[in-house]
Amino acid sequence: MAAATNLVLSLLLFQLATTAYSIGVNYGTLANNLPPPAQVANFLKTQTVIDAVKIFDVNPEIIKAFANSGISLTITIPNGEIPGLTNLAGARQWVVQHIKPFYPATKIKYILMGNEILHWGDDAQKNGLVPAMRQLHAALIQEGIKDVKVSTPHSLGIMLASEPASAGRFRPEVTPILLDQLRFCRETKSPFMFNPYPYFGWSPQKENFALFRPNKGIVDQFTKKMYTNMFDNLMDAVYSACKAIGFTDIEFVAAETGWPSACEFPVCSVQNAVDYNANLIKHVNSGKGTPLMPNRKFETYIFALFNENEKPGPLAEKNWGLFKPDMTPVYNAGVMRNQQALPNQPARPVIPAKPGKGAKPVAPVAGGKKWCVAKPGASPQALQANIDYVCGKGVDCKPIQAGGVCFSNDLAGRASYLMNAYYHANGLHDFNCDFSGSGQITTLNPSRGKCTYNA
Repeated sequence: MAAATNLVLSLLLFQLATTAYSIGVNYGTLANNLPPPAQVANFLKTQTVIDAVKIFDVNPEIIKAFANSGISLTITIPNGEIPGLTNLAGARQWVVQHIKPFYPATKIKYILMGNEILHWGDDAQKNGLVPAMRQLHAALIQEGIKDVKVSTPHSLGIMLASEPASAGRFRPEVTPILLDQLRFCRETKSPFMFNPYPYFGWSPQKENFALFRPNKGIVDQFTKKMYTNMFDNLMDAVYSACKAIGFTDIEFVAAETGWPSACEFPVCSVQNAVDYNANLIKHVNSGKGTPLMPNRKFETYIFALFNENEKPGPLAEKNWGLFKPDMTPVYNAGVMRNQQALPNQPARPVIPAKPGKGAKPVAPVAGGKKWCVAKPGASPQALQANIDYVCGKGVDCKPIQAGGVCFSNDLAGRASYLMNAYYHANGLHDFNCDFSGSGQITTLNPSRGKCTYNA
């Protein structure tokens, strides 16, 4: 009788485990109208199926708010602190100050060493990345914390190629650092984290493919595997890149992915955000995996929890949220506990932000190239804001500084150089040249003298 009872209990637990929802969210705070962290934590715990949260700093109020919530928390060490953590003494001091006061009441799952360092970091941060990860891991162990993993999230700027998926390879200049990191991941059983954003690979021709909508699919010419969505293609491209340098046994985490609900272009809409995020959640929780990694669930963090009204840059940056600051849904992505049976439609009538009078997309010129430049008549305030934004994103701003090859007294010229650098660093998508209406695409090379624009 006891054996039969145990068997039934085991089967029930197995069923619960296999049907459990598991989805995370990125909790950004670049806004002046967000609710208090304690209110946010209670809302997520009681009203949503979200069971993991990732933050972009080590805000003690947020860390404390998630104590005893059952929600796992991922915290991020600011990029600038990395060089100071490459020695054990510095790492232990950091753990004592930032982790021990909250552990284990707050279920800290990961500590991330910076954010997209290989894309935006300076040389000291890049060179110190893995050494700091090793020292932080050692510091955690010495402080008696053995269940918190250390990792770092990468943008897909680390990729040299991602199409077809089987041809995915890392850029040669970052491969040595990634090799070292993957060894660390294998040694410590920590995941390799990266940010797959089909949004940045969107084109009108690939819209259904990017949004998990029905489409004819794409066949990888080398593996003959069929891909029906861009998310799987990006995941497998990174897998192929890891495999090419000898690593197939590392867990992957999609640390950021999502779709904005409003911007200056049709690519951003409530319906597109619904289609992407709702289908993404179903897909990653299905356990289907990808063509090259079948029967796997990938821990996935949607970007973002809230719309953030103080994020700089294009309008899309302010509209990635699943929720408004008053915690009502922007749309129904299927994360509310009381909405699981509802169709994937907006939870309430939503009026997207009015399209701006920004740069209109320019059709690619066959065999030609495109550049992003400041729009004639753009205000000095807008141009300076663009410079500040791009430099804050880690783009090399030295060429426009005094003594640089692109330095001049022409503010529009300096801004244009950096806007173009940002445009090229983010995949040559026209919406990355909007800059709130102050940018435009040109097919005329704006380079002048020794000041050469990326092309």
